[in-house]
Amino acid sequence: MPLTPTQKRAFSWLALLLGLWAALWLLAPVLTPFVVAAILAYALTPVVDKLDALGGGRMPRVLAVVLVELVFLALLLSVALLIVPILLKQLPLLREQVPPLLNQFNDFLSPKLAALGLSVSLDVASIRAFLTEHLSANLENSVGQLLASARMGGSVALSLLGNAVLIPVVLFYLLMDWRRLVDLVLTLVPPRLRPAVDSFTAEADSVLGQYLHGQLLVMGVLAVYYSVGLALFGLNLALPIGIFTGLAVAIPYVGFGVGLILALLAGFLEFSAVAGHVSALVMVAVVYGLGQVVESYYLTPRLVGERIGLHPLAVIFALLAFGHLLGFVGVLIALPLSAVLLVAIRRLRSAYLASALYRDA
Repeated sequence: MPLTPTQKRAFSWLALLLGLWAALWLLAPVLTPFVVAAILAYALTPVVDKLDALGGGRMPRVLAVVLVELVFLALLLSVALLIVPILLKQLPLLREQVPPLLNQFNDFLSPKLAALGLSVSLDVASIRAFLTEHLSANLENSVGQLLASARMGGSVALSLLGNAVLIPVVLFYLLMDWRRLVDLVLTLVPPRLRPAVDSFTAEADSVLGQYLHGQLLVMGVLAVYYSVGLALFGLNLALPIGIFTGLAVAIPYVGFGVGLILALLAGFLEFSAVAGHVSALVMVAVVYGLGQVVESYYLTPRLVGERIGLHPLAVIFALLAFGHLLGFVGVLIALPLSAVLLVAIRRLRSAYLASALYRDA
């Protein structure tokens, strides 16, 4: 049976989407810097445009792009350097206090396992030797070990270095030509579909913009909250851990989990000789438990908005699904694509409810 024109168009669009998806899957290993740069260009282009507008056309766009990119890279480097005081403070404590903690754990666990007929004990001496060798406070030795690791994993180190160089370069060109590239893509849309596509892209752009602005506000508020909360419990590294946790919530669940582990580890190491391990558990339970409640039930609905927010289960599924299909690139594009898909689902639902198929059912 021959296909109708409508069916042919539907199959053509389906084939195009499958082809794009296959290309993404095959090229995922090399797409990472381009996807990262594209997401950053989308977020930073309005800032560049505002600088252009403030300059009244007298500021060359290349100058605005360079200025915005340099400020962004400086902020990114500042966030990365938050890890430095954490490492400098915690590595010596880790080397000194982990062996006694392991001894206590071994003394607690061994009798219970022996009562069950199991003879298991930790080789604390070997663990102490390992920590002494790899967590040396000597900066020269640490750098030497880092360089040796880089030589053994040369391909990984080279890939990271290549991405670190390539992303700013790609970002520069995308910021220079973002509007022109968007217009070029839109010219490929058939004229009769252009109104619908323009309406869809405008709504998707509005959703993504509001989501981004709201998420930045949530990150800022949480950075202040976690820093103050940890400081009230007397944690020496409250400021870097608090700021890191607040900013890391941009990576759903993963960032919060990493910040929680850092705070728990710092609390165990700092409070073990003074107030015991219970204080660290109480600090993390109170600060991070209350922070998660405030974020989930107040900050995100108020600042991001329920209209554009995704259900937590949808976020988890999107991260797992896109990560499984496209690897790290999939994780990067999971939330932006999910927000766009949310707009598409809303439109499909409205079209279905207004159709004869629904009314006549």
